Amino acid sequence: MVSRRPSPPYKVRLQKYLASCGLGSRRACERLIADGRVAVDGATVSEQGVTVDPDRQTVAVDGKPVAPEPLCYLLLNKPAGYVCTSRDPEGRDTFLDLLPSDLPRVFSVGRLDQYSEGLLLITNDGALANRLLHPRHEVLKVYQALVERALSRSELRAMEKGIEDRGELLRAHSIRMLRRVREGVPYEITLGEGRNRHIRRMFEALSVRVLRLRRVRVGPLSLGRLKPGESRALTDPELRRLKRQAGS
Repeated sequence: MVSRRPSPPYKVRLQKYLASCGLGSRRACERLIADGRVAVDGATVSEQGVTVDPDRQTVAVDGKPVAPEPLCYLLLNKPAGYVCTSRDPEGRDTFLDLLPSDLPRVFSVGRLDQYSEGLLLITNDGALANRLLHPRHEVLKVYQALVERALSRSELRAMEKGIEDRGELLRAHSIRMLRRVREGVPYEITLGEGRNRHIRRMFEALSVRVLRLRRVRVGPLSLGRLKPGESRALTDPELRRLKRQAGS
């Protein structure tokens, strides 16, 4: 879903406005200002902290006027083998390789490791992304993990109570076994707060090998019938539910 970006407030910091125009992170935009590449109403600005009124002033970078990009909201079913970074120094395929080429500058809300699959929310709405990732909103994420053996009752309790690993307490909001299959034992795991390789690290701490890991739901959004590598725009009702859950 691509929608019209709301008008910026009456006064907005210049680096924040530049970031909303798709020119990079705020820090990258601060470098543009420091390098003297940004002008407001024809006058070069090189100091930080300047505010602008985009409705009344013209902002240009390298002599070309800039304007905010439309907001974009997509669901992507990431296959294994792709990384969730915009640029990878190792030359691996990234999630951007799976998306239409005419999108504005976007990023993934949260990450899946290279070997994990499933639902990724893709957007350029930084404010919504920050709210979704903040622990106080506890946006639940549901995963399906195929592992090599069944867990004991004590191991299930440990995952819900919390397993300490490298100074972090890793906890599952809930975990339940699904119908067993020939390839292994499937579990559905719900997380309230996700850390780097959260589920894999919990199973590793229990000496259980993960054969496949897939995220199927984030808050009100579900993977549904979206095939690996496919993406689609969020519907208006999905976006409203997502924003409501994020407290906006």
